[in-house]
Amino acid sequence: MSDMIERLRRMANQIAKNFVAIGHDKAVLATANHIDQFWDPRMKAAIFADDYRNTLDPIAADAIAHLDEGNHPEPQTRATQFSKPGELHNSDAG
Repeated sequence: MSDMIERLRRMANQIAKNFVAIGHDKAVLATANHIDQFWDPRMKAAIFADDYRNTLDPIAADAIAHLDEGNHPEPQTRATQFSKPGELHNSDAG
């Protein structure tokens, strides 16, 4: 196994772990969105060619499969929604 594939697997799993708290389905889309936006085409091609279903955590594997099928997920909403100016609990912190 190449070092590059091992690094890509680790990166995909780490990205997925950051989204676990939002639930499986949303985490899959958020992980896929991140990989789609920030990985270069060579990185994506390498992970698509890997046996990712058997080597990645479930969220990461489903995200890669989603992209491998040609899907490009919409950008995901922020984990924290802030109130708009003038709404209750509005902060002036920035």
